[in-house]
Amino acid sequence: MNQPELFDSDVHALQERLRAAWKQLGDPSLTAFMRRELRNQMKQCTADLRSHLQLVATRPSGAVKETRTFSKPELRILA
Repeated sequence: MNQPELFDSDVHALQERLRAAWKQLGDPSLTAFMRRELRNQMKQCTADLRSHLQLVATRPSGAVKETRTFSKPELRILA
């Protein structure tokens, strides 16, 4: 696995972790302490996700994107 794939998998894992935390936060059986701890973990996870996304945005892309130029096609009338 190369570096960009590792960053992408880390970002995806952090997003899934936040999604699961939001679902768990809606559970009425959580105590106030558990909710507070879950929110603290979510804040830390959000900060980690933000830093990973900044790294992904600033990393140099390995492949140079090919730009396509479109030209006017030659049209012929067939009778």
